[in-house]
Amino acid sequence: MNLDKFDLAILSILRQDARASLQDISARVRLSTTACWTRVKKMESAGVIQGYTVRIDPAALGFTETVMVQVTLDNHSDDTIESFSKALEDIPEVIEAYLMSGEYDYLFRIAVRDTRDYERLLRERLYRIPGIRLSKSSFVLRRLKESTVPLHGSPPAPAAKRRR
Repeated sequence: MNLDKFDLAILSILRQDARASLQDISARVRLSTTACWTRVKKMESAGVIQGYTVRIDPAALGFTETVMVQVTLDNHSDDTIESFSKALEDIPEVIEAYLMSGEYDYLFRIAVRDTRDYERLLRERLYRIPGIRLSKSSFVLRRLKESTVPLHGSPPAPAAKRRR
C-alpha cells in the first residue's frame, strides 16, 4: 500500500494517541471526517494499522529489570525451531523474541522483577526447553531509546530502471 502525506499524518497522530477521536484527527490533517475514516479503515484492512494498544510501564507492575538473552540451539531442524518458538510463546515474561541470523539463533527480551526472579525463570522455564545448546544473558542497565518505525524518514529507494 502506498501511503501519502495524509496517511502518514494520520498514523503520526494515532501513534501519539490511539484514542484520538476521528473529529480530532480529521481537523489536524485537514480532511473531512469521512475521508479520514476511509483512510483509517483502508490502512487497517491492508495491515498497516495492526491494532491499538496501551503502553504500560513495566516498573509500575513490579518488573524493574530487563534481560536480553541470546540462545543457540543444538540443531536447526524445522521441528526444533517450531517447538522452541512455541515454548517462548508460553512464557509471559518473554516480551519480544526474534529468530536471528549470525552468531546465535534467537534474541529475546525478558521482563523480570529482579535477579532472583530471573534465576527462577531460568530454572523453571527456560532451561527446561529442549534443544538449547548455549545461552547468554545480559541485564539492561538503562534504556537509551524506545520508538517505533519512523514515519518521516528517508524516502524509499527508487525502483531499478529497466534496460531496453
